[in-house]
Amino acid sequence: MTLLHETPHTRFEASSFAPQPPEARGLARDEVRLLVATPDGISHGQFRDLPDHLRAGDVLVVNTSATVAAEVDADLDGRAVVLHVAHRLDDGDSVVELRTAPDAARAVLDASAGAVVRVGDVRLTLRAPWPGGASSPTGSGNRLWRASVRGDLDRQLAWNGRPISYGYLDRRYPLADYQTVFGTRPGSAEMASAGRPFTPVLVTRLVTAGVQLAPVTLHTGVSSQEAGEAPGPEWFEVPATSARVINQARDNGGRVVAVGTTATRAVESAVLGRHVVASRGWTSRVVSPAQPPRVVDGLVTGWHDPMASHLLLVESVAGPRLTQAAYDAAVAEGYLWHEFGDSALLLRR
Repeated sequence: MTLLHETPHTRFEASSFAPQPPEARGLARDEVRLLVATPDGISHGQFRDLPDHLRAGDVLVVNTSATVAAEVDADLDGRAVVLHVAHRLDDGDSVVELRTAPDAARAVLDASAGAVVRVGDVRLTLRAPWPGGASSPTGSGNRLWRASVRGDLDRQLAWNGRPISYGYLDRRYPLADYQTVFGTRPGSAEMASAGRPFTPVLVTRLVTAGVQLAPVTLHTGVSSQEAGEAPGPEWFEVPATSARVINQARDNGGRVVAVGTTATRAVESAVLGRHVVASRGWTSRVVSPAQPPRVVDGLVTGWHDPMASHLLLVESVAGPRLTQAAYDAAVAEGYLWHEFGDSALLLRR
């Protein structure tokens, strides 16, 4: 996998992780906290206040990818492991990650090409590191693998699979808790979580206020749990109608606000010159301060760990100074991290 040649400028110690969905904490989805950071300062409220901070003519780029059950218990040469299925490839292979049983706490880095992973009556044979043969950041082994599949893996995941989760949650939650109001195209191994706090009522309020929606799709892989990893290739699509909405808004002075790092990556993968064009396929575009966004100038996002590659994308959109101010305020005010946590709206203009 590709290693980043830069690390985030933003420095902080992560605040508390959200151990369960807000509904389990007695909140509606749009009642999570919202920190708004602009060049004029920082304010705090609830996510349902989002329409108050956007203008008629602005565009929200939203990801229509829905989350699939991509985690399942498996066997690696007699050893219990947790299998994460990151992608299905066009040639029938899958991209997979092996993690320690029972709670996927750590990556399994001592597997080798030719090893066989069994999930019920399905056999996956590890063929080569994904992508391109690079090792983990520690140099101790490969985290992601291209695997050939014999048997019906989709059926096994439908019967026995569950949403990918990590050790900071207090228990496992159903797949419905990992969906967003925009998710209509199943394919993401992990939730495009920036869209989770939106509700149908909130979307209606935004549209009534003159904020346009531009749907795109990016099927997410598995998170860069280990520091220093760039995101690998992911499948995306930007339809012609969404490209036209974004271009017209920019021509008229509107702001393009991406809902999440996934929507940012999708739309920035479809830029040709100064315009967004209809595009689809596998993207290797990594948005970072070294390769900044050309279209997106605002971001709705959750809160990312200090060394996560996603934080480089946030810095590239908002700038390191505004990002640092936002994270300092979030830590001071006890905002909750990760997919079921609180949110931010970062606007550079």
